[in-house]
Amino acid sequence: MNDKPRLFGIERSNRDYTVADTWGKNQFNSSFPASLACYLHSKGMKAVYIKAKPDMKRDLQYIGIDELYGIDPLGDDIFFSFETQYTPFQKYVVGAIPRDDLVILSDGQCVSSIEIKLVALPDNPTCNLSEDKFGSEIVVRPDTIIYLACSFIQSYEDNPEALRNVIGDAGRNVRDWTEAGEVLPYMDEIYWAIRRMVSEKNECQSPIIMEPVWKTEGKSPRLADHCLDIFVWSNFGMLNLFMPEENEEFRTITRHTRTMIWLFKMLQEYAEKGRFNGAKIIDTLSYNLKNDKAFASNGLRTHPIMTCAELTKPRITKGEIRKVILGGGQYLLSPERRFDAIIYNSPDLDAKSNRFILWMWRLIARI
Repeated sequence: MNDKPRLFGIERSNRDYTVADTWGKNQFNSSFPASLACYLHSKGMKAVYIKAKPDMKRDLQYIGIDELYGIDPLGDDIFFSFETQYTPFQKYVVGAIPRDDLVILSDGQCVSSIEIKLVALPDNPTCNLSEDKFGSEIVVRPDTIIYLACSFIQSYEDNPEALRNVIGDAGRNVRDWTEAGEVLPYMDEIYWAIRRMVSEKNECQSPIIMEPVWKTEGKSPRLADHCLDIFVWSNFGMLNLFMPEENEEFRTITRHTRTMIWLFKMLQEYAEKGRFNGAKIIDTLSYNLKNDKAFASNGLRTHPIMTCAELTKPRITKGEIRKVILGGGQYLLSPERRFDAIIYNSPDLDAKSNRFILWMWRLIARI
């Protein structure tokens, strides 16, 4: 009997789950979802798959984990390689392709890659709404946009001329891409160039983000009875997380519209030169916004795209977590110590002390 700390389905990996450091937050937040997906597959369930129709409206479907991973997730020839470069995309970029959260290997060859976002349900903006209106915040890294651009390019790989044609003259008259005032008059051109690609290559969508949700009882730290499920975003589906509404007026460049510019510039540069320098595009086209993240979309924006029975009532119960985390692995977890969480969970503090300390903590946070 195997009583070593481990995760369901992950038998071959570049992480050693008998080592405590492997259960740290940064590793656990990608390892657990990869295992949860295997568990979902073992139960004959598919992940909710968020795609986009040719007109950019959401297309809610389901995707098997074997299709997501590109291989039997419980087979003998699958290898889970975390924080690894997906080398098939290397040929599209200048410099090294960034690492992705999870690359699936078989016989040493890359099969698929996926960004992983483990998110809480509900988030703060939706926690006081009715349960059927709960939503989650998703934060997307700049490197994910490089992978997004590569996924677009891959769909045009057999016909690069078609990519040049679909871009056409969009953005051709922008004199200085680093100046927001120079770019804003041409945002409609950029928007519609991307929309044309979605319409033209709609049958070529591919998964890019796996977003497992863990649901609590409102804003409390208690897990809901039905607490876990998996959502997957296609490369076209995730556009609805940051692309503006049709006919939206562009007055300033926000993180969301900047992400659209990044994507367009990567595709335009590839169409012109045969490769694109994603790192340089991200670094130079900042528009006085920080580059620590591409964008964040809270539950008020994500809920209309994700809403379905699985979001309201996730299919995996909290009692099943013990079937995913095995061999006492939960005892190796090392959650962050947060002052507000400690106060919240300290019943020995009376109400007056609680209010005073929380007031003090918020005051300090403003300094």
